[in-house]
Amino acid sequence: MRFDEANDYLLSLGHETLAIKLGLRNIKLLLAELGNPHRRFPSVQIAGTNGKGSTAVVLESICRSAGIPTGLYTSPHLVSIVERLRISSREISREQFAEHATEVRTAAENLLSSGQIEALPTFFEQLTAIALLAFKEAAVKLAILETGLGGRLDAVTAVKADIVAITPIAFDHEEYLGQTIDSIAAEKAAIIRPGVTAIIAPQDPEVLDAIRRQCEACGVNPRINQCTSMIEEASAEGRFRVTFETKEDRYDGVLLGLLGRHQITNVSVAIQLAEALRSNGFPIDSSTIVAGIENASHQGRLELHKGSPGFLFDGAHNPSGALALRAYLDEFVAVPITLIFSAMRDKRIDRIGKILFSAAEHLVLTPLDNPRAATIEMLEGVASQLYNPSKISKAGSVAEAIQIARKVTPANGLICASGSLYLVGEALAITHKRDKRNDH
Repeated sequence: MRFDEANDYLLSLGHETLAIKLGLRNIKLLLAELGNPHRRFPSVQIAGTNGKGSTAVVLESICRSAGIPTGLYTSPHLVSIVERLRISSREISREQFAEHATEVRTAAENLLSSGQIEALPTFFEQLTAIALLAFKEAAVKLAILETGLGGRLDAVTAVKADIVAITPIAFDHEEYLGQTIDSIAAEKAAIIRPGVTAIIAPQDPEVLDAIRRQCEACGVNPRINQCTSMIEEASAEGRFRVTFETKEDRYDGVLLGLLGRHQITNVSVAIQLAEALRSNGFPIDSSTIVAGIENASHQGRLELHKGSPGFLFDGAHNPSGALALRAYLDEFVAVPITLIFSAMRDKRIDRIGKILFSAAEHLVLTPLDNPRAATIEMLEGVASQLYNPSKISKAGSVAEAIQIARKVTPANGLICASGSLYLVGEALAITHKRDKRNDH
């Protein structure tokens, strides 16, 4: 298959969340059919509700600073599917992606035709296999894997990583993970198995109880919140300078590459992961940890583009993510804000809106090109209950939403696109095209 054919084939398997089939049997069979590529390198798996992607990119940046050939697998993508697979910080080429996708498709169809499976592996299962094949071919020395959804039955868990981390857990994907925080925490904590090194971010007490139960059942002594932090200063745009201290080391005056106070927690987890890798023989010293933290970047998460007006892109797709964004806006943005907003229909739109809408001078609602997306009517129904209707604009597309936002936002203001990573992806693609035209 060529790249476009591979992309179309994967999309034909169904939306990665709507068509999800939680369970490890199919992914294990698929990986076995491919020669178990994941056994060629050690892995780190990161689960949680918010911050797992940021933790993963900070850890990858640390490994890059240390000169360790590293594969990074994250989700979702914002603009192109190849964003999810990075080797030594670079996206794999479209040609490489198509080659591995073809091999995975063949293996999946062989399993189906031989009767070993009853349906083709899902989008996420096949994409996970593609990533692991790509990492094997590139001879990476380490894979950093972000859990897709949950943990216990997520395809990434089939890799059986020796080092795992759990970032802060909150409500999200209740239809798959359960309606209580205890059930959600139990699903995510299930990536902990006998013999692993488990690093746990600060958690609410009920969440921590669920994680401790899993650790006790597996005979694992978890490292819970073993990195302290002291803020020294913050820049005008929200980059924090922090001193971190663990049982092993101290990192003085580190200027975080990622914006926002909430990133201090994610960086703390990444530091502990890096130290665990060092204990396992990886050549990571204090200077490479500091350099990795300071040089880390994460597209679509508090991604600030300066201009007249400026743009801020942040996924904030659940209440806890919205709280982090709102805290950033309240602390670091003193100019008028126009909020471009959309969301998936299965999210807690009312709670997200209640957190975010009041920060804005103007609200622009837009539909998304996604089968899970809330309709404009759904968005308006929620927004009209929470926000002044006279300050709400409705767009027919993300491109139109950006046009409206530019008209109503003063030159010294800020346009913030948030509520869904899919919105951020569409908005980034549009603004990138516009920036390229202006460059020419």
